[in-house]
Amino acid sequence: MRFGSIGDLQLETGGVLPDVVLAYETWGTLNADASNAVLVHHALTGSSHVARGDTDVPGWWDALVGPGCPLNTDELFVVSVNMVGGCYGSTGPSSFAPDGRPWGSRFPLITLRDAAHAEKRLAEALGIDAFAVVIGGSMGGARALEWAVTYPEAVRHCAVLAIGASSTAEQIAWAQPQVLAIRNDPHFADGNYYDGPTPDAGLGIARRIAHITYRSEAELGARFGRRPQTGEDPLSGTSASRGRYAVESYLDHKATSLAGRFDANSYLVLSDALMSHDVARGRGGLERALAGVRADFLVAAVTSDRLYLPEQSFELAAALPGDVPVHLIDAAIGHDGFLTEMGQLGALLDAHVFGR
Repeated sequence: MRFGSIGDLQLETGGVLPDVVLAYETWGTLNADASNAVLVHHALTGSSHVARGDTDVPGWWDALVGPGCPLNTDELFVVSVNMVGGCYGSTGPSSFAPDGRPWGSRFPLITLRDAAHAEKRLAEALGIDAFAVVIGGSMGGARALEWAVTYPEAVRHCAVLAIGASSTAEQIAWAQPQVLAIRNDPHFADGNYYDGPTPDAGLGIARRIAHITYRSEAELGARFGRRPQTGEDPLSGTSASRGRYAVESYLDHKATSLAGRFDANSYLVLSDALMSHDVARGRGGLERALAGVRADFLVAAVTSDRLYLPEQSFELAAALPGDVPVHLIDAAIGHDGFLTEMGQLGALLDAHVFGR
């Protein structure tokens, strides 16, 4: 992990976030003219750890980033930045404010446009004026799109996976109970809980709700069906003491796992940022907003995605200049197909970005 100080960040909604630090990771070597840089954006609770690299910790896109992979680090310099507002080293709610206390509830509202501005400053500090590829899935795809629109001269290829041009009413609706689950946890303490118990129960409920939207009904049915969890009986005991179905145990595991690695305030901040996603905001409508892009686009959707519907990808592609097709990632798993279908995604990158 490396850290870059980018100074004060003027925010889209007003105000300034002072002394911003961005945590990032890199793989490969930047060439002499800085023409081989690739920017990979993580999703909502992801991190910059895209690939294992020299560590023992697996990355979330190991099959895509590395020597001989589609994002070949023998040829490319891959950068991934932990988004401002998160909890993996970049300035966020758990960071210390100028008064020496954690920001907590005082942390400002961040938009994806703010994140793009912050990351552009870091790129310039690294000697990168333009990226050969900017890529991401889900919120990472929204970040990639915002980059291509905000800095058209700085993006040569843009890959937008499993997301559209804006967050819809339904997507905002799915996020709202997640936010409320955290805010109503008795340990939330209005966001100022860093010197006491953390709101793990609320964060766990938020994760359960979110994860259901990340997987398809068919995947959950095929994987768990109505089976009870091993050693438990859902039809025994009282309503409060009965055993769990296997799918309930699975969601409990996902909740516990996230609560052990993620900050609840960051979940709120990044959820708000994703709800704010609208590349056309303040730009005169979608087609006008996209008219100035210079990047070649790869737009892809997961066939079974019930959170970011493929129709949104088609709407985005239709609004982009030129004839931009939508490539379908054929997967039964649901939205998370952008994380699991590495063979299909790698083939798309090879064919439509690198021309291999």
